[in-house]
Amino acid sequence: MTRLAQTAGLNDVQREILATVRDFVDKEIIPVATGLEHRDEYPTEIVEGLKELGLFGLMIPEEYGGLGESLLTYALCVEEIARGWMSVSGIINTHFIVAYMLKQHGTQEQKDTFLPRMALGEVRGAFSMSEPALGSDVSAISSKGVKDGEEYVLNGQKMWLTNGGTSTLVAVLARSDEGHPEGTAPHKSMTTFLVEKEPGFGEVRPGLTIPGKIDKMGYKGVDTTELIMDDLRIPANRILGGTTGRGFYQMMDGVEVGRVNVAARGCGVAQRAFELGVSYAQQRHTFGKPIAQHQAIQFKLAEMATKVEAAHAMMVNAARKKDSGERNDLEAGMAKYLASEYCKEVVEDAFRIHGGYGFSKEYEIERLYREAPMLLIGEGTAEIQKMIIGRRLLEEYRIQG
Repeated sequence: MTRLAQTAGLNDVQREILATVRDFVDKEIIPVATGLEHRDEYPTEIVEGLKELGLFGLMIPEEYGGLGESLLTYALCVEEIARGWMSVSGIINTHFIVAYMLKQHGTQEQKDTFLPRMALGEVRGAFSMSEPALGSDVSAISSKGVKDGEEYVLNGQKMWLTNGGTSTLVAVLARSDEGHPEGTAPHKSMTTFLVEKEPGFGEVRPGLTIPGKIDKMGYKGVDTTELIMDDLRIPANRILGGTTGRGFYQMMDGVEVGRVNVAARGCGVAQRAFELGVSYAQQRHTFGKPIAQHQAIQFKLAEMATKVEAAHAMMVNAARKKDSGERNDLEAGMAKYLASEYCKEVVEDAFRIHGGYGFSKEYEIERLYREAPMLLIGEGTAEIQKMIIGRRLLEEYRIQG
């Protein structure tokens, strides 16, 4: 166990889970991650290993076959997995968000139907808010669900689905004007639909098409796709929670914990970048001594380690706040913003320490350098986080009179 990013106050079960995950990462992920990433190959064997460890059900209650662990335990596991390969943590994250939304907002029938199979990894989750022309403006969603008897007919195009091809259950946010008269605020006329589908690409059920994977700069291995709905029929009992008009709030609740996840991913990638940088600095010699003995490199290492510690502390604080049942959008926004920015900076410093070799695909830091930017935009850009933080601070510090 390293000196950095330690978490005080963990119980024996949490420590045992984290030790198991770290061992799995060191033995099963790090040795193969770069090769899989360069081939843009889905990590099937790694995912099967995570299923055996029970990580797909980590936060699902024990009554549904999960481990019933806290958000903090989950976030710390994500941190370890992202340290090995960030794409693997993305596979788990979208699954986890859908399971969390079902646990918090689903009907009893929906929980009984999906959560036990999600805990086993037999059902894989993905969630879908964004659209091609949407960006961060969720209120501008144009995908629509129209009631037709005991069904809803969905039409629209969604974008940036992580696990779009491999998932079998997608939580889709769409506008549903039924029961919400014209002039209703946009966020009050949105509904989350639970869409079951077959894994794969092309037409995965009548009216639903998942085109091929989007080719990305980094964050490879995991499939990122579009989702196209063309008169897709969904039974009314597949509205999350059974009531229309609550989709925006349900999604924001899921995204809030997703932001803790992205912060944890930033922490994990930054930790790995520091490990690579501090190791290389002790092996590479210039002017007759290891570059780690040059003051300029020691200054970089000091700054990198401090950023790793600070990001980890804020991520842990945000997770614990959510676990306590308190509102944590301020803490989650701060953690996501700081961890993603610091991750980018730590990775770049490790890249600089590697010199010309950092530009070579033979070195792991090259992969991290392409992966870190995704965290700057995933689950809300830095600018969105700052808007959330600023508004919440004004609520807390509003002057009277």
